[in-house]
Amino acid sequence: MNTLVVYIDLIFLANLLIDGVLLALTAWMRRLKPRWWRLFLSAAAGAMYVVMIFVPELKFLFTFLIKFGLSLIMLWIAFGFVSLQSYLRNLASFYMVNFAAAGGIIGFHYMMQNSGDLFKGIWYTASGGLTFELKIGFWFALIVFFVVILVFKGVQTNRRQVENRESLLGHVTVCIEDKVIICTGLLDTGNQLSDPLSRTPVMVMEASLWESELPPAWVKKLSEGEPDKLIMELGETDYVWQDRLRLVPYRGVNRGAAFMLALKPDSVRIELGGKEYVSAKVLIGFDGGTLSGEGAYRAIIHPSLLEGEGKPAPCKDTKYLGKQENLV
Repeated sequence: MNTLVVYIDLIFLANLLIDGVLLALTAWMRRLKPRWWRLFLSAAAGAMYVVMIFVPELKFLFTFLIKFGLSLIMLWIAFGFVSLQSYLRNLASFYMVNFAAAGGIIGFHYMMQNSGDLFKGIWYTASGGLTFELKIGFWFALIVFFVVILVFKGVQTNRRQVENRESLLGHVTVCIEDKVIICTGLLDTGNQLSDPLSRTPVMVMEASLWESELPPAWVKKLSEGEPDKLIMELGETDYVWQDRLRLVPYRGVNRGAAFMLALKPDSVRIELGGKEYVSAKVLIGFDGGTLSGEGAYRAIIHPSLLEGEGKPAPCKDTKYLGKQENLV
């Protein structure tokens, strides 16, 4: 006769750890910072409930209402009660994390099974119904749980990064005489690049946007560096916007001092966060590469360009150069 041995202490510790991780991930999603002892007490309450399953006299506790009530108590212990709206959001986040973890474990379990294992778990009831039997090992569930949680957190982190970045994306319009360049720009609050002589802020743009208005082969040479040589190669009348060109010194990441080729526009209009900003005191610095690997933006907006709000300076005509971006 086979004897079933159940290690109550191991089950309690495993559920204590799992509940603690679920509560901590809920707090992370809701941007809450609860005290560690509150999370511990809440997780201990959930672990104690699981241990009660082995007490036959307490089987009446394993109903939907009791389980739901326990989740409410656990959230109250962990995060307190600030307001009904906040409490309901914590509850929704907690269940979303739980369902994601449980669904990931079940999905991974069936993915690892072959057809023979799958059909062994199917049997017919007396009434002719079809039932699926799910058997998942303790250690398998525990290991896969943490894998699923790591994947879930990684996905949520990436989603947050995308949302934060999109909130900093704006519609950029650059006017020079009768020419207009339109693209999507990213606000970089840490960008302090400016002309050291005139203190004019520099907004960086991909040189490929200006390919039709720059001398031949300049875009390729800009990607190779040393833009100062490009100006030295120009004659007195070689370029119609020659008097607008500037060389802006800067210090790049992990490199010494370098120069960036820049152009003086008539005006720059930026639409971001439902507001419109216009500036005439700005330089357009050319970057020979790609600013965003995903193509989400093609310009870096200098924060000082958003200090004033007003109507755009009129352009003489509306002639679009390069490609007009799909703007957010």
